[in-house]
Amino acid sequence: MIFTETRLKGAYVIELKPIYDERGFFVRTWCQKKFADHGLNTSFVQSNLSFNKKKGTVRGMHYQAPPFEEAKLVSCLRGSIYDVIIDLRPKSATFKQWNSVILSEKNQKMLYVPEGFAHGFQTLEDQTEVWYQMSEFYQSECAAGVRYDDPAFGVTWPIMDGVIISTKDQAYRDFEI
Repeated sequence: MIFTETRLKGAYVIELKPIYDERGFFVRTWCQKKFADHGLNTSFVQSNLSFNKKKGTVRGMHYQAPPFEEAKLVSCLRGSIYDVIIDLRPKSATFKQWNSVILSEKNQKMLYVPEGFAHGFQTLEDQTEVWYQMSEFYQSECAAGVRYDDPAFGVTWPIMDGVIISTKDQAYRDFEI
């Protein structure tokens, strides 16, 4: 695994190193020691799978509020996504800044999203599957989000025409500190 910190401190793109042979490949996707060596949360308690029928689907921008902030490890098992994180840590030098990375079944990259970040993605292909590991159990009373197109962040999305997004995700108010 190769860990590359993004410009948002604590968030990492993780490149996997598959070993190929005539059967296919084998790759390690998790190593508690390697994650701990980078100072990352190694306590994942829940995994989720998101299936997305159509290209252009947006899920996000989600986070859990204190005291149940969560770190996430995100990978794309089928298709591809434009994965976006926003730093919502008020004391951070990159507060309200965002970063993106393309995750796909072909590039086999993962994104580590630290606590205090909003996370979301847009599918770049039909029939896309995204797998997440979370460091906290889902707490509905702490589930929160910011709008994917909130001008406070200025996220640039690759597909703007025909975006598919839930009513709940569209209804988040403008961001306020």
